[in-house]
Amino acid sequence: MAQVKVYSLFTDFDINLFKAGKHYRLYEKFGSHITTVDGIDGTYFAVWAPSAKQVSVIGDFNYWTEGEHQLNVRWDSSGIWEGFIPLVGKGNIYKYKIESHNNGIKTEKADPYARRCEHPPKTASIIWDDKYKWKDTDWMKKRKKHNALDAPYSVYEVHLGSWKRHIEEDRFLSYYELADDLVNYVKDMNFTHVELMPIMEYPYDPSWGYQLTGYFAPTSRFGYPEEFKYLVDKLHQNDIGIILDWVPSHFPEDAHGLGFFDGSCLYEHPDRRKGYHQDWKSLIFNYERNEVKSFLISNAAFWMDQYHADALRVDAVASMLFLDYSREDGEWEPNIYGGRENLAAIEFLKELNQEIYASFPDTQTIAEESTAFPGVSKPVFLGGLGFGMKWMMGWMHDTLEYFRKDPIYRKYHQNDITFSLAYVFSENFMLPLSHDEVVYGKNSILGRMPGDEWQRFANLRLLYGYMFTHPGTKLLFMGGEFGQYNEWNFQESLDWNLLDYEPHRNFQNYYKTINGLYKSTPALFEKAFSGEGFEWISYDDHENCVISYIRKGNDAKENVVVVCNLTPAVRENYKIGLPTNGKLIEIFNSDSKEFGGVGVSNTKEITIKKRAWNGKSYSAEIILPPLAITIFKFK
Repeated sequence: MAQVKVYSLFTDFDINLFKAGKHYRLYEKFGSHITTVDGIDGTYFAVWAPSAKQVSVIGDFNYWTEGEHQLNVRWDSSGIWEGFIPLVGKGNIYKYKIESHNNGIKTEKADPYARRCEHPPKTASIIWDDKYKWKDTDWMKKRKKHNALDAPYSVYEVHLGSWKRHIEEDRFLSYYELADDLVNYVKDMNFTHVELMPIMEYPYDPSWGYQLTGYFAPTSRFGYPEEFKYLVDKLHQNDIGIILDWVPSHFPEDAHGLGFFDGSCLYEHPDRRKGYHQDWKSLIFNYERNEVKSFLISNAAFWMDQYHADALRVDAVASMLFLDYSREDGEWEPNIYGGRENLAAIEFLKELNQEIYASFPDTQTIAEESTAFPGVSKPVFLGGLGFGMKWMMGWMHDTLEYFRKDPIYRKYHQNDITFSLAYVFSENFMLPLSHDEVVYGKNSILGRMPGDEWQRFANLRLLYGYMFTHPGTKLLFMGGEFGQYNEWNFQESLDWNLLDYEPHRNFQNYYKTINGLYKSTPALFEKAFSGEGFEWISYDDHENCVISYIRKGNDAKENVVVVCNLTPAVRENYKIGLPTNGKLIEIFNSDSKEFGGVGVSNTKEITIKKRAWNGKSYSAEIILPPLAITIFKFK
């Protein structure tokens, strides 16, 4: 047996924090760390395996021989095995061979804290230590204003494997290639942030990254860890924030992953009613275990700290909050108070958000949460979960249902398009048109729109215009910005060839323009989460299918008037009530010919008259173009 030197990066304080669930930088201690001990170069290894009888590091440096390099168990009952192996270093491939006290069960596991993993279908960990020198100092200094809740926040959601492929070689684009193509495109399209579907290592492509096995390693599909840092760096240098999709809700049962790690239910809850997700055939973290909480919160901090992430979008929060999520009666057990809430998961989420906002105050956390659970985006000290934002799933569902209807029937469904304004300020909502809405037979967003080609594009322009002028931040899945016609296929590139056709080029120009308008119009974002930022003009003109409202910023002179005509009929001399006199000037019209519209517009200044209407003291008469949104400013 080769010599494994007794060595440790842990202090007694580290161990106490770990056991208490309060150590939020475990990646500095666990895993493989290249170092020098007594003048000899090598690697320190540390792994948590409290049910283990023996733990060996096996790898390409010892011909994968069990027992050749046995780690030492700590004396403090922490369950940590550690040791220094000389002459092992960067690029060496390894796993942990764990023999359990439980009937001698043996497992071979990838390192939960590995910084790099083998390219799937290979499953081992790789010792890694990059020396990347960041060049995003300017962004990091000023990003607080870019990530603030009163800043424009328009997100482009991307699946790196299918955004665009290398045509000649039929392969993924690398992180380096994406740092040119993707960054330039996102900047040109006026998005403020990119959200990446999970880039942590995952074994199975059809999971889209939502079944993680390498929580601390960017997937090797697109390159090395430092190459991913280069992509982030390039985004930041171009004033674009990056949001990482993060999955603390469940993990796969793959043999090399976290499941049954040391021959026991270490990371997953031992009670299958709490520890197994029936829908996704995956394991659920044991939020009641302090060491697991430390692992997950450390992982969240890792991506903020080591990869300069600007936000985490936390996946499947609803499944974490409720013990009966997707379970029938008898398949779940109430909490100690007889309720359905998962109290341990709720406390974990609160601790997570408190740590992220304490250590990285210029970032955000965003919850994908689809229920009416109260206070998701309220601070913990006010009884909330502490997220910065929450996806507005109700708005997404109601809006898509409304727009798929033939305009002739819309007057009977006006409430579908206005109901979201009744509760929009109950949370800090993000309006998501995400990947989930363009898969599994749901059709693309464009494919949902009714009518002929002109009407479909007009409806889509109107839908997105309504999204950009509705309170809340914005998210669009890739392809939606140029009218992708087919459903998303993770195995293929987006249909960029559609841009050879004028309707799609016009629509891409439309999205770029309204994105730019949103970023440059304070009334559309400064009070996105406050009732002070919105005022109805009319929500009950069912017969004409028209809604109108005012969006307000910090300076009343910058307020804008928004009118949506949800039918193909042109409406001349349409009267809207207004709170003040003066003039209106049309500043945006989705029916503009440059966007593929017919060009009906308000070409002249409109005089506001002292005639009461819509419960307001003044009014004006305007032209409403067909299936269009029109935006005015006051003069």
